[in-house]
Amino acid sequence: MRRAAFAVAAGAMAVSLAACGSAKESAKSSSSSSSAKKGDAIKVGLLLPENQTARYEKLDRPLIEKKVKELTNGKGEVVYANAKQDATLQNQQVDTMITNKVDVLIVDAVDSAAIKNSVQKAKDAGIPVVAYDRLAQGPISGYTSFDNETVGKTQGQALLTALGSKAKSGKIVMMNGSVTDPNAAQFKKGAHEVLDGKVNIGKEYDTKDWKPENANANMEAAISALGKQNIVGVYSANDGMAGGIITALKAAGIKAPVTGQDAELAGVQRIVTGEQYMSVYKPYPQEADVAAEMAVDLAQGKPVDSIAKDKVDSPTTKQVPAVIVPVVALTKDNIKDTVVKDGLWTVADICTAQYKSACAAIGLK
Repeated sequence: MRRAAFAVAAGAMAVSLAACGSAKESAKSSSSSSSAKKGDAIKVGLLLPENQTARYEKLDRPLIEKKVKELTNGKGEVVYANAKQDATLQNQQVDTMITNKVDVLIVDAVDSAAIKNSVQKAKDAGIPVVAYDRLAQGPISGYTSFDNETVGKTQGQALLTALGSKAKSGKIVMMNGSVTDPNAAQFKKGAHEVLDGKVNIGKEYDTKDWKPENANANMEAAISALGKQNIVGVYSANDGMAGGIITALKAAGIKAPVTGQDAELAGVQRIVTGEQYMSVYKPYPQEADVAAEMAVDLAQGKPVDSIAKDKVDSPTTKQVPAVIVPVVALTKDNIKDTVVKDGLWTVADICTAQYKSACAAIGLK
């Protein structure tokens, strides 16, 4: 029987609005008035955190660039830089964007705390900042992402489903993301809420820089410590790490369900073959469109209230206008109804020669 995909919408975060001081309002008014004169000829700075995860270069960047062009009648310019997982480099990139006088910044922070002073510099220069995918610290003007605890819960529940009656028959390994990424802590928290007490966690790692090779090394260490016969499943916080984990499992002759996130092409293909059990599909086109809409409005001196219906708090900033996008558990049973239907990947993308027979076996053609 086909398992139905489950989509979980983020809960509304309703909090009362804090009154702004007159000095802040005056500064905002002055900045908005200046930005409004730009019209469609705006300059949007886009700073993405790394290029190890396939999504950033293949999805987020082109999607944001396309939407900015659409919203500005082709007159808006996107100035792009990638930090390659270097927080110091990203801070330098913010300085460069300020020097180049961009009208707004979209920032996916390498390190949410380390970016704080740079966000303040941008604000002081009259450049509003949209936090993208990760909730950066500092005086940001808008934020869009997914409900990260729900992502972790979705992964944890999928792993329990895959394990079934074997959930406590052995040990699972938890491969969390980087400690510098606030999202990783939220994924982990959500996963623990579902898994704690229902599985035996043998080993747990925070994976430096989210790198697949680090996840691979951690998994090899876990296999050595726990014994290959005792590992029944792996919680992996994303698809890139899942690839490194699965390489280690295969080398040790272990077949066990592995979770993921991002619906990367390689991850989807591993789901097709059964090497990876699931991923979390996060509708990046919606997230990218929202970020572009916020950025264009802010650059043109418009409020983002009509776009952002939620509010979130960071450790430094309260009541940040936000859009939280729902997520879906992706398994082999709903690939056609999710990533293919939404145009993230085509059947031709997924079902290359190496995967044709596996695709046919699950009716993906």
